Amino acid sequence: MSKAHISKEYLEKRQLKKGTAGWLLLTGLGISYVISGDFAGWNFGIAEAGWGGFAIAASLMAIMYLCLVLSLAEMSASIPAAGGGYSFARQVMGPAGGFLTGLAILIEYALAPAAIVIFIGSAVESLIGINGPIIYALFYIVFISIHLIGAGEALKTMMIISALAVFAIIATAVSLFGHFDSSNLFDIAVSTEAFGASEFLPMGWYGVWAALPFGMWLFLAVEGVPLAAEEAKDPAKDVPKGIIGAMIFLLFTAVLVVFLVAGAAGADTIGKSAVPLVDALNATGNETLGTMVNVLALAGLVASFFSIIYGYSRLVFALSRAGYVPQFLSLTSKKKTPTWALIIPGIIGFLASLTQEGDLILGMAVVGATISYALMALSHILLRIKNPDMPRPYKTPGGVFTSSIALVLSIIALTGVYAFDPRAFNYTIILYILGALYYFFYSKNHLVAKTAEEEFALLSKAESDLEHEL
Repeated sequence: MSKAHISKEYLEKRQLKKGTAGWLLLTGLGISYVISGDFAGWNFGIAEAGWGGFAIAASLMAIMYLCLVLSLAEMSASIPAAGGGYSFARQVMGPAGGFLTGLAILIEYALAPAAIVIFIGSAVESLIGINGPIIYALFYIVFISIHLIGAGEALKTMMIISALAVFAIIATAVSLFGHFDSSNLFDIAVSTEAFGASEFLPMGWYGVWAALPFGMWLFLAVEGVPLAAEEAKDPAKDVPKGIIGAMIFLLFTAVLVVFLVAGAAGADTIGKSAVPLVDALNATGNETLGTMVNVLALAGLVASFFSIIYGYSRLVFALSRAGYVPQFLSLTSKKKTPTWALIIPGIIGFLASLTQEGDLILGMAVVGATISYALMALSHILLRIKNPDMPRPYKTPGGVFTSSIALVLSIIALTGVYAFDPRAFNYTIILYILGALYYFFYSKNHLVAKTAEEEFALLSKAESDLEHEL
C-alpha cells in the first residue's frame, strides 16, 4: 500500500479508544493475563524435577521475566504502539524482524486461550457436570462479546474477576501458613539414575531443564501489557508502571503458592494434583475453604482467558493495520473495538480447543512465547546500540546486560519445552515456518509502509488530521 492509501479514511476505520487505561488498570491487566497459572499447571514441574529442582527452574524463569519486563518497560515508553513486541522489533529489525516477532507472540496468544478454555471446561465439569465443545463455544462467545462492548468495560470486568482470583490465593496462603513443614518439600524419592540426583534434586539436573516450561506458567503472558499502549492515558508513564507493578505482584503470589502449597500437603502429592491449592486445603482440614477456592479457581482461569483475548485482538489489529495480515482484521467498530481481530482468532482458538489436548496446546503456546522473548530482548539490545539517542522516558536498570540475561534464559527455556514435550516443540516450529513463508511470499509485498518510522509518521499525521476535525 502506498503512502496515499494511509489516509484519514483508512485510519478512521482503525481507531482504538484513547485514554481508557491508567497504570492501575494496566497492572490489573498484567495480573489477569497470568493469574490462572497460580491455580494449576505450575505444580507439574514438581513431578518433573522435585520441589528443589522446580524451585530452581521457577527462579530462573522469574529472573528471565523480570529482566524481560524491565526491557519492555523501556521500549513501550519509547514506542507506545498497540503491537507491543512486534512494534519494538520492527523499529530496529525492519519488517521481517517485526513480523517474525509478531508471529511468535500471535502463536502464544492465539493458542493460550484454547488451552485455558479446555481447563475451564474441566473446572465447569467438576462443578456442574457439563463439558465439551458447547462449554468452549459459550465461553468464547460470552467473553468476546464483552470485549466488543468496549475496552474500558472489558478492562474493568477483568479487574473484578482477577480480584476474586487473588482473594482465593491470599486466603489459601493464610490458611496454609500454620501447616507449613519444610520436610514436606522433600518427600519425593530420589532417582538412582538421574545425573546430579539428591534429596533436593530427586530427578537431577535434567529434571530442572524439563521443569522450565512449568516455571514459566507462573508468569506467562505478563509481557502482553504493552499491547494496551494505544489505549493508555499516558503510555510513557502508565505502561512501564503497569507491567512492572504486575510483575512484582506475580512474584509475590508465585512465592506463596510454590512454598506454602507443597510445604503444607507434600511435594509428591502436589506434583500429581490437578487442583493443587484445593488439595492442599483439603489435606490440612480446610475443606470449606477448599470448596470456595475450587469455585474461585474458575475465576482465575476466566481472568486469563478473558485478558489474553484482549491481547491477541490488539496484536492482530496492529499487524493488520500495518498490512502483515489481511487489512479487514484491523477494522474497528463505533465502540472503537477491533471487531474482526477479536472474532477470527477466537474461531481459530475454538477449533484448536476441539482437540481437547490442553497440555499440548499449552506447550505450543510456550514455544511461541520463548521465541518472542528472545526476539524482544534482542530488540532492546539493538535499540540501545543503533538508537542510543532515542527518547527514553523510562530506562531499563542495567541496560543491555539486563536484556542479555532475558535473551540467554529465553533460549534455554525454549530448549526446555523440547525436553518436556518434543511434539509441542516440533508442531510449533512447523507452524512458525509456515507463517514465515506467508510473509516472505505474500504479505511483505502488501505492507502499509516500508519502515516502522514511516508507518508511525503516517498514522500520526492521519490521526492528527482526524483530531483537528473533531
